[in-house]
Amino acid sequence: MKKFVHVLGAILLVLVFLVATLVGYLTIDEYKPADVEIVEIEGKSSGTLSIDKPLTMMTWNLGYGALGDNADFFMDGGKMVYSADKNRVQENLKGIAKTIDAENPDIMLFQETDRNSSRSYFIDELDYIKENGNSAVLSSQDMYATNFNVSYVPLPIPPIGRVHAGLITLSTLEVSEASRLKLPSPFKWPLSTINLKRCLLESRFPIEGSDKELVLINLHLEAYDEGEGKIAQTNMLKNLLKEEIDKGNYVIAGGDFNQVFSNIDISAYPQLGVEWKPGKIDTSDFDSSLQFVTDATLPTCRSLDKSLADASLKDPEHFQYYVLDGFIVSSNIQIYAVTTIDTQFKFSDHNPVKMSFKLIN
Repeated sequence: MKKFVHVLGAILLVLVFLVATLVGYLTIDEYKPADVEIVEIEGKSSGTLSIDKPLTMMTWNLGYGALGDNADFFMDGGKMVYSADKNRVQENLKGIAKTIDAENPDIMLFQETDRNSSRSYFIDELDYIKENGNSAVLSSQDMYATNFNVSYVPLPIPPIGRVHAGLITLSTLEVSEASRLKLPSPFKWPLSTINLKRCLLESRFPIEGSDKELVLINLHLEAYDEGEGKIAQTNMLKNLLKEEIDKGNYVIAGGDFNQVFSNIDISAYPQLGVEWKPGKIDTSDFDSSLQFVTDATLPTCRSLDKSLADASLKDPEHFQYYVLDGFIVSSNIQIYAVTTIDTQFKFSDHNPVKMSFKLIN
């Protein structure tokens, strides 16, 4: 009996040592970006932004190329950790590239884009999409801001492993400056060592014949918190938009808010008994000149509690859908249309949302 206790004690000591070593390594290795970091602008754009020039912009959460219609995900109540093999990731990315070619936006906002991650087989997804697409925006300027950089995520089983991912903005129009703006995080040590470090990717566009700028914010706000993270990040966004409006600049914030806009009717997508629930942005808390827009005639996101491909009932009464993606736009921008592109969630758990607009005096 004593021998068994000694062996058990030795095993426990080894396990404690291994866990402590891993936590220590992750603590030392933790990604700790500054509050503001300059983002390098890659490539060239031949176009120039001007007043009254019709433009199109599209935002798309790519689900890191692995959350197509076959996938569920453990954080949403599903079972999968690795939700696609390498071939399926490549198929998803090719489908994304073809969709962008068909829509041909002037500006493209990506969220959840892997650059070097175990979960997507270390494919640089921006490069892969560029190689498989022909639209002008895919061969123009691009800006990248990391928001998830962990050498090894040890949870769950099997572990997620290496993750390097972030936000990407592409533009056929000249960008003069880009910055990564650190968002507040609700996660404390040791969870902070393996969690996202969310940010805003700010791009500044000079306007021909004007001393004002278009300030474009690409965003992906908090998802798996108790609510305080979403509130703090939304407040930072609100203050930033107000500062730029007060300067007389043109402002667009677009992406995955992980929240619904209070001015949008989402009654077509009732909240069912799934684990994940979105927050809500009260649009009345923001500057009254701002426009909150999306297209709720189709869902922009679907739940990952089960596979869409295997779901026997896909209507909103039996399957959970959301409207989480869209744009916040200043009043000196005229919006022609906002459209959710119906991809049937084949390539990602999000549909892209496209906006047609122009700057006005």
